[in-house]
Amino acid sequence: MPELPQLRLLADDELADLPMAWPIAAHTVLGRGAISDFVNDDVITPDAGRMARQYTLHPGAVGVIAWDEADRIAVVRQYRHPVGFQLSEPPAGLLDHDREDFLVAAQRELAEEAGLRAERWQVLVDVFTTPGACQESLRIFLARDLHAAPVPEGFVADHEEAHMEVCWARRADLVAAVLAGRLQNPTMVSGVLALETARLSHSLEDLRPSDAPWPARGVRLAHNAALAALA
Repeated sequence: MPELPQLRLLADDELADLPMAWPIAAHTVLGRGAISDFVNDDVITPDAGRMARQYTLHPGAVGVIAWDEADRIAVVRQYRHPVGFQLSEPPAGLLDHDREDFLVAAQRELAEEAGLRAERWQVLVDVFTTPGACQESLRIFLARDLHAAPVPEGFVADHEEAHMEVCWARRADLVAAVLAGRLQNPTMVSGVLALETARLSHSLEDLRPSDAPWPARGVRLAHNAALAALA
């Protein structure tokens, strides 16, 4: 059997994504949407070359793994037109504006989509959902000590949300379904597996607090400011 490549082993303090911005020579909006724009950037590479990159601007989102004392997790079953599936997802939604408080947004989505509120909140995991093609950053919270909550004033479910089914699912069943490939929503996959990792490693109480810094949001603001300067 051939030997494996002799690669450098990363140290613990190197295991972090690093903000980086290659210069943008030109920026073009290829299409505008209700939520996101599709754009092209002419990017200057470190060796002074050029490359064109098309991607989708995105406001960012939050998701909630709502875990009750009976070892169940709240699940929303929602039609997703771009992929042609009804997906089983945690409650989740877009950030309404650049400066919106992340926890407030998560609490709103949990109440709107699942009719729940939680007494305990922690950050479970942060992810970029499609970093090669979309700007979306996603923060997934763990919510515990759940209670019923009224629908927030002014909220009206429409479009896909008007046809959602809200359910409970056993945590162990969700883990098995993710690993079997039956569940594919990135918020569900990332959130459920992060919860399982924290649970099995007895590190639930070591999860980040609900107000933990989210560096991706500041980087997004700086990036979008640079794009605006090129407009």
